[in-house]
Amino acid sequence: MRPGSPPTSGKQKRMAEDGKDDSVATDDDSDLTAADGSLNNTMVEEGSTLLRRMEICVAEAEKRSGKNAVSMQETFTVYLIETRPMDAVAEGRNPAPDSLWRRYSEFELLRNYLIVTYPYIVVPPLPEKRAEFVWHKLSADNMDPDFVERRRVGLENFLLRVASHPVLSNDKILYHFLTEEHGWKEVVYETGFQAKADSRLRALSATFRVRNPDKRFMEMKHYSDELQSHTSQLLRARARVADRLYGVYKVHGNYGRVFSEWSAIEKEMGDGLQSAGHHMDAYAASIDDILEEEEHYADQLKEYLSYAEALRAVCRKHELAQFELEMASQDLISKKQQREELATGIVRTFSFKGMTNKLFGQEAPEQREAKLKLLEELITEGEETVKEKTVECEEHVERAWVDMQRFKEQKDKDLREALINYAVMQISMCKKGIQVWSNAKECFLKM
Repeated sequence: MRPGSPPTSGKQKRMAEDGKDDSVATDDDSDLTAADGSLNNTMVEEGSTLLRRMEICVAEAEKRSGKNAVSMQETFTVYLIETRPMDAVAEGRNPAPDSLWRRYSEFELLRNYLIVTYPYIVVPPLPEKRAEFVWHKLSADNMDPDFVERRRVGLENFLLRVASHPVLSNDKILYHFLTEEHGWKEVVYETGFQAKADSRLRALSATFRVRNPDKRFMEMKHYSDELQSHTSQLLRARARVADRLYGVYKVHGNYGRVFSEWSAIEKEMGDGLQSAGHHMDAYAASIDDILEEEEHYADQLKEYLSYAEALRAVCRKHELAQFELEMASQDLISKKQQREELATGIVRTFSFKGMTNKLFGQEAPEQREAKLKLLEELITEGEETVKEKTVECEEHVERAWVDMQRFKEQKDKDLREALINYAVMQISMCKKGIQVWSNAKECFLKM
């Protein structure tokens, strides 16, 4: 997308229309509680979306300089977020939007909070931090104006996706992010979400130890791997085609130069050659704008490259919940077996305790009673833990599966739209090429 062009207006309108199908908000003043993923952390009842109540856009980007945490000078980009209440727009009023500046790192903090707080949701990804899968003539510098502009569009798309989600859109932290310029980070850290982030690391190693994972999640995990693989291949192929296309267009500039120089020594054919040269020069120069526009469609594919990882993260969190349930169940079985052995005096399996009993005799009745009492308490606690883990696992499966189906519908719709628009752009580009050569033909016929 070229600088100064409107940001993905078709997608914004579609997402805003999707938000209109949700139920009406009821309570904007509920209290903020700990980040436990429950609905108590939401502003209104589930089903209503923020996008229905608020107009959101990332209006512009600005380069700034300042000192970082270690007092070193750095250059960074900030993005202007503008919001306006939707009811004012509906009533025909046009109030000035509320605005604030955010750095990319603050968007990252918001997304990390959402990932930890809502482990059953496929959280929308952020645009890439550094350009990847680009044709070689395009700058990969993250301070390049074209890249910053595309990232601005991507950040706006991220906010629109979150604000149109039936659960994420009602989180108070999101509302603070959009409306409170100062003190927002403190509110995030007060939720204690970082303490829960450790479980994400454990989820990475739980994959190989889960005995009975849900088959649907295993299939979804495999699907996310395939989605990432195919999208990566498509982006690599697009970058190679763009490189070749760039070369073909720029070679037409040689036609223009030769025709123009040739026209200087011809009397009868001079005007025709010069006109044909102008057409070739214009054709060669048009490739820069074309490939910048094409990069916009590539960014839409890159979004789903990142979505594949978000989908895998939900699957890994299911594996972690299932692993914790299995460990709790195994521990409970072990304690019940210890209670039975202690009560009957019969050790069914080989153990160090069984060997000591044979060598030194049985424990005194008082000691055995005390151990039995302790085991009963531990078993009661274990049963409660298993019950809690079972409920937690079942809720995660139910909620995650619903959100995964929502994601798949969104993905099918978005990718179909992006690929059709990409095909239309290629067809239009080819038609322009045919028109250039048709014009050149007319010039040659007039010679």
